[in-house]
Amino acid sequence: MAALSGAARIYAQTLPQGFRGVRLGMTVDEVKEELKKDPPYGYNGDRDVSLLPGENRVLIETDSSRIFPGSFLDRCYFQFYQDKLYIITINMNRSKMDYHSVFSALLDKYGNPDSLNPRKSEWQDDAVIMALERPLTLKYTDRAVFEKLMEESMVQKSADELTRESFLEGL
Repeated sequence: MAALSGAARIYAQTLPQGFRGVRLGMTVDEVKEELKKDPPYGYNGDRDVSLLPGENRVLIETDSSRIFPGSFLDRCYFQFYQDKLYIITINMNRSKMDYHSVFSALLDKYGNPDSLNPRKSEWQDDAVIMALERPLTLKYTDRAVFEKLMEESMVQKSADELTRESFLEGL
C-alpha cells in the first residue's frame, strides 16, 4: 500500500463526477453522444441500451474487449434513473491493469478511502460515492439519487412487512 504523506492528504481533491467525458447527472442522449466520441468504451449504438425493470430505468452496456481490444476498459455499465445517469460501472481489462495500481493512484489522488475491506475501497463526498471493487471495477454513484432510492426501498420494505404481518395474523 502506498505511504501517505500527512500534508498531502489534508486537502484531498473533490471526487470526480464521472469518467472521461461521461458525468453523473447526464441524460441518456448526452451519454450516448459522449460514448460515440470515445472509442475505448466500445459503444455499439442503441443496441447497447436496454430498459431495466422498474419505473424510468435505462441501462447502457458497452463491451470494449470486442470493439476496441487495446482499451484499458472491459465492460462498462451506465445506469439511469428518471433519465439521469446515476451509476457508472467500469470493469477494467485485467490483462492490462491491476487492482493495486488503480488503488495506489486513487490513494495518491484522493487520500485514504472512507471505508476499506477486502472486497472494496470506497471514497465519498457530498455528491459522489466512488468505489474500487475486486477484482477490478471502478464505480461512480450519484450519492443523492442512491440515498433517495435506498430510502424509497426501505419505505416499500416496511409496507411489505406490514402487509405480510397482516396476512399472517389473518391465518
